Amino acid sequence: MRAINIITLLLVIVGGLNWGLIGLADIDLVASLAGGRQAMLARVFHLLVGISAVWQLVPFVKTLSSDEEAALRIHR
Repeated sequence: MRAINIITLLLVIVGGLNWGLIGLADIDLVASLAGGRQAMLARVFHLLVGISAVWQLVPFVKTLSSDEEAALRIHR
């Protein structure tokens, strides 16, 4: 499960940086690299970022309701 956590966290970070670029310079780097916003590759990547964010909600909520160690154990 540690590998899934690392991958999903990395995707959430990349997604956040991409949104930062959109807000700062109106550049969607992911869509640009994938062939446009409507390109299947861009849509799949954006979907994976969304699923990763949902996955990362579990340890986040667990951290809020208990301690950090318990949140880390949930995905191990």
